[in-house]
Amino acid sequence: MPTLKSDDASLFYEVSGSGPDLVLLHPFPLNHHFWDAVVPALNTRYRVITPDLRGHGDSERGDGAVTMAKLSEDLHRLCGELGVNKAAFVGVSIGGYALFEFWRRYREQVAGIVLSNTRAGAENAEGRANRLRAADQVLREGTAAFIEDMLSRLLSPATRTNRPDIVDAARRMMQRMSPEDIAGVQRGMADRPDSIEALSTINVPAVVIVGADEARAEAELMRDRIRGSKLYAIENAGHYAALEQPEEYSRILRQLADAIYH
Repeated sequence: MPTLKSDDASLFYEVSGSGPDLVLLHPFPLNHHFWDAVVPALNTRYRVITPDLRGHGDSERGDGAVTMAKLSEDLHRLCGELGVNKAAFVGVSIGGYALFEFWRRYREQVAGIVLSNTRAGAENAEGRANRLRAADQVLREGTAAFIEDMLSRLLSPATRTNRPDIVDAARRMMQRMSPEDIAGVQRGMADRPDSIEALSTINVPAVVIVGADEARAEAELMRDRIRGSKLYAIENAGHYAALEQPEEYSRILRQLADAIYH
């Protein structure tokens, strides 16, 4: 099992295929298996790197909150470990938050960027309070109720009704996280920096992806602020679009990667 030591945490990652590099960052509270149906559509032409973010899957949380600064440094170390000088990066939800921080610190390594089911703004007071409340609650009560609430809100109605296999796969990934892991990640996201000002600095090929069954305003803001970017809304998908509609999601990623590298 390939692992990397990054400061106070041991981090798991997988590498598949060969060619130019694609780095795929999963959402909270899932792990690299989020990409299982997407990787085979990409690894025939590209080297696909799928880490477990710290606190998720087989990666340790380390001490304290899982901040975007820690995630960015983890990603930088992973690129160094694998000899990634420049790559196209895909970030879903918290993966997108991490990519904003990575862009601020290491933009010279970014050949292209996909911001998927994510947003650039910091949490408002209500959102921050909700995350901190959820962190405290899972520590008191365990993760079961939290997980079922996430599944009900983040998957599209079509997925919840017609694809129990996808719902079960998401649940199993979520169940890998301990209460302490979930609390640490929630606290890190609660205090993530605002990245709206960074949008206008993104000067590489960029794609914004949103599920058609989730709110679109944040995606449109990113599309409008990133010069030349494209916005795709994936039908019958919610916050976990790559898990819910992997064929369409893979098509969008292949199209961007081919434009960057070929």
